[in-house]
Amino acid sequence: MKANRNLPLDQFIELALYDKVNGYYMKKNPFGKEGDFITAPNITRLFSEIIAIWVVTFWKSIGSPKTFNLLEFGSGNGEMMKVIIETLKNFPECFLNCNFQIHEKSELLKKKQQLSLKSEKITWIKDIKKNNSFPTIFLANEFFDALPIKQFFKKKEVWFERFVDLKAEKKAEFKEEPVDIKDIEHDVNFEISKDQEIIEYSPGSFEYLKHICNLIKKNDGGILIIDYGYLQFKMHETLQAVKNHKHTNILEDIGDSDITYNINFNLFKTFVDQFGDLNSMICNQKKFLTSMGIVQRAEIISENIPFTKKSDLFYRIRRLIDEKQMGELFKVMLIKKKKNKFKTGFEID
Repeated sequence: MKANRNLPLDQFIELALYDKVNGYYMKKNPFGKEGDFITAPNITRLFSEIIAIWVVTFWKSIGSPKTFNLLEFGSGNGEMMKVIIETLKNFPECFLNCNFQIHEKSELLKKKQQLSLKSEKITWIKDIKKNNSFPTIFLANEFFDALPIKQFFKKKEVWFERFVDLKAEKKAEFKEEPVDIKDIEHDVNFEISKDQEIIEYSPGSFEYLKHICNLIKKNDGGILIIDYGYLQFKMHETLQAVKNHKHTNILEDIGDSDITYNINFNLFKTFVDQFGDLNSMICNQKKFLTSMGIVQRAEIISENIPFTKKSDLFYRIRRLIDEKQMGELFKVMLIKKKKNKFKTGFEID
C-alpha cells in the first residue's frame, strides 16, 4: 500500500479486494472451511441443482433458443457451474444449445475454476459487452456484494462522502468530505438522495447492471441475482469486513479480510426501471428455493441414504431456507423483459 493516500471508500475497497499483489481476492481462495465464508453452492449441491432446473424453465420461457449463453458472474471455486452442467446434461436439448461462460475478476480464482472445470466446455469472458448476439441467462450468486461501494451521509442538509485516509502505513482512518449530491445523481441518472439520510451504492454494480439490462433488451434473456440484501426503501449503513468467518474492523487486516455490504434491492429495482421494457421480481431465498421444490427434492434423495447422512442433508437445507439463517437474509431477484410473463420461483402466495 502506497503512503499518502486519501481515497474515496470505493477506491479503498477496490484496492483491498482486487489489488493485483495485495488484494484479498487476488492472493487466496476465500471459500469454504479454510476460507472466510461458505456460499450456498458449497453448503449442498442441491442449491446448484435447483438453479439448473430454474435455468431450464427460464430458457423455455424465452422460446428455447437454439443457441444461448449461460454466464455466471464470480464463480468462486467453480462448484455451482460444475453442478449446473452435470444437471443440464439430463436436459440434452437445453445442454447442447448452451454456451457456458464465466466472468471472473480474480486471476487466482479463474485458475482454480479452470482446474476444477477442465473437462467442461467453458469460456472465460473478460468483457461482457463483447458478448455476442445470443440470448443470455446471467447468474450472479454473491457477486454484487463483493463490488466496491461509495457511502454518503447527510448532516444538517449537507451531504458528505466517506473517504479512507491511508497516510500512515498501519493506520487507516475514515474521513468525510462535503460533496454535491447532484453530481452523483447525474452519474446514476436518478434521484438517489430522495428521502435518504444515508446513501450506500456501488458504481460498479450500476455499470454491470447497465450493460446487462442493455444486453437483455437487445438479445433477450435475463439475470438471476442471489445476494445478501434488504427491501426497505430507506438505506442504511451495512458495510462490514469478515475474516475467518468472524466480523472484523474494515480498517485493519487490509487485504486479508473480505469487505462486503448488504444490497438495497429497492435501489436495484429503481435502476432497472429506467429500462422501459424490462421489469424485475424479488423474493427471499426461502421463498425461491421452497417454491422450486428443494425440500421435496431432498426428501426423494434421502429415501435411500443412512440416517446420519439424511440428518446432515436436512441440516444443510435448513441453513439455506431458515428465516433466521440464509432464508430471509438472502434475496433473489430476476430481471427480464416485461413481455415475458415467467414467474417460476417467484409466485406470490
